[in-house]
Amino acid sequence: MGLFTVEEARAELDRLRPVLDELVAVRADAAELGAALAPGGPPTPLGGLPEWKAATARLDELMTAVQQTGAELKGLAPLLVDFPADLDGVPVLLCWLEGDPALAWYHRTDLGFAGRRPLP
Repeated sequence: MGLFTVEEARAELDRLRPVLDELVAVRADAAELGAALAPGGPPTPLGGLPEWKAATARLDELMTAVQQTGAELKGLAPLLVDFPADLDGVPVLLCWLEGDPALAWYHRTDLGFAGRRPLP
């Protein structure tokens, strides 16, 4: 897929919000179910192995839905979504981290998250 403008990436993030919100909820359920399935794990009212399998399958579906937009899912806990872009001729990734109220950060592709800066 191609590059995003800042406006396109922000619009795509807005469209993805329900998917990202569900991803966070299902991620928590899968973690709780996984802990319950471990030897000596605490029981959970969420269920057992069938529910854990369903949660992990749904996580895969949600992650695929994010990636099909052209965005890159770089982290699951916390969620980290990058949108390939170009700022003044420099290849960058517009960067959204779980908890960010808006898409307001970027980093050069060669620097990664450590080079994260506010968008101008």
